Parts: sequence; C-alpha cells; structure tokens
Amino acid sequence: MNEDNLLTVLHQLGAIVTNDHIVYTSGRHGSSYVNKDALYPHTAAASMVGAALARHFADEMVDVVAGPTVGGVIMAQWTAHHLMHLCGREVLAVYAEEEQSEAGKRRVFRRGYDALIAGKRVLVVEDVLTTGGSARLVVEAVAAAGGVVVGVGALCNRGGITAADLNAPRLVALTALSLESYPAEECPLCAAGIPINTRLGKGAAYARV
Repeated sequence: MNEDNLLTVLHQLGAIVTNDHIVYTSGRHGSSYVNKDALYPHTAAASMVGAALARHFADEMVDVVAGPTVGGVIMAQWTAHHLMHLCGREVLAVYAEEEQSEAGKRRVFRRGYDALIAGKRVLVVEDVLTTGGSARLVVEAVAAAGGVVVGVGALCNRGGITAADLNAPRLVALTALSLESYPAEECPLCAAGIPINTRLGKGAAYARV
C-alpha cells in the first residue's frame, strides 16, 4: 500500500481530520486535528504506518527503533517489525519514559533498554510532532545511552518541525497539517457559523461554557 492510500485510510478512521472546527487544548480554534487515538485500536492501519516509515529508513541499517511513551511505543513496535522483514535481521523496539530532573523534563531508557541502545544505530519514531519536544528528548536519551540516531520518523508533522529542531540528521513525516489557529474571539469559523466539533479536542467543554 502506498502512502496516498494510507492517508485515505487514516482519514476514514478519523485519525486525520481536516475542514472542521476544532477547539484545541490551548483554547484556540482551528480546522484540522490529528486524532491518534483513533488509529491505535486498528492494528492493520497501525501496521501500515510502521511499514511506511520502515520503507523510508530501510537503507539506514537500523538496529533499534525507539519512541516516547505512550503512543511512540506502538509506533516503535510496528516500525521495527517491518524493518526486520525489509532488512532480514532482528530490529529491536524500545521506549523512553518521562522523568523530571533538577534540570527539567527529560526522557530516559529504563528496564535495561539503555544497554540495548549502546553502540547501536537508532531510529526515533513519534506519532505527532507539534513542538517536537518529546522526540527531541528521545534523541537526547539515545545519545546519553551511547546510541547513534540515524533519523526521526513521524506519522504527522503538525508544527513545521525540521530535523535541525530535533538535533537529528534526518526527518521523515508521512503527512503534515497546518498549525494555523485563532483566538476564540477572532475565529473566522465561528464567524461563519460553522459548528464546533464536540467529539474532538476541547469542543465539548467549550460548548458547555
């Protein structure tokens, strides 16, 4: 299945929503939304995402795929699975957990996963890049564990993030959505009378106000 067909499937599942009226966590309004929770229950579709990312990094000699908790765990598993079949050798999947340190938030590999990364070529995966913060912290965690990051793969680039933003040599996103949003009092979608979607984002809470 090519990536155009994959995006059609994601739209059908409601994982990528466009031309709508969404209230975001920030309270701002916009027309697009990535509902990653609509993807993960569907294993065939999640597998397709992993396969698409694996194809982009098949020549990178990836040893380990790493993602941030929570969604990145599923992404790492499926991407590693398909890389294994493409490369004809074992590719491991691990995840980095969030930790609060004196220096601030960071990601760490626990459960012995750091030993699996040391000296290995590592692909970092993420579902949605908005600020890129989670993926960047995983990149840093890989370096701290002695691994070499070969790139970052994502389902969606929501914030116009670049590889340089992530301190990674390469970034591949299967799709991108505009981050354009508006203050509630200036929202052209409200002015046009387009109903707020109360099933996604913070629409239900906004409608009750």
